[in-house]
Amino acid sequence: MSGPPPVRMTVFTALLAAMTAAGAYIAIPVGPVPIVLQNLFIFLSGLLLGTRWGLACVGIYLLAGALGLPVFAGGSAGLGRFAGPTGGYLVGYLPAVALMGWIAGRRPHRRSADGVAVILGALTVYLCGVPWLMQVTGMGLGKALLAGMLPFLPGDAIKATAAVVIAQAVRPVIEGQDR
Repeated sequence: MSGPPPVRMTVFTALLAAMTAAGAYIAIPVGPVPIVLQNLFIFLSGLLLGTRWGLACVGIYLLAGALGLPVFAGGSAGLGRFAGPTGGYLVGYLPAVALMGWIAGRRPHRRSADGVAVILGALTVYLCGVPWLMQVTGMGLGKALLAGMLPFLPGDAIKATAAVVIAQAVRPVIEGQDR
């Protein structure tokens, strides 16, 4: 068996799911899609947990919200959030974390691989979120990009950079090489 023990990974998976929920409380309403800190923790989940555990982390987070726990932006919850303007972004976290985990796992401990992983992960979230925003609100592509992507790019660039730096520092702890 390679990698950290399952119990250790379960703890880090639960911790990152909880941090994602906490990050959703830091929300700035700027339209149908708020600015949130939860993306940072989604990025970290992909980089630090890999595909399998990252998917488990995001799955726990989404399931908690679907079951009514107030873990979505601004403390909201319920299945209705998936049918609203932010539903595509929420669902987009799953393929994004899988992709980031796969890329980061192929080139472990490389800052450049983490950077590419986070950029592609963020794009994946937008590829799921913007079309869903268009569908739910009836916006055209240009308006949906203005409301659901462009204002978030600078903040996501900062969160992506922070995620890469944090992942490089925390990865040895998660992998048990901190002894």
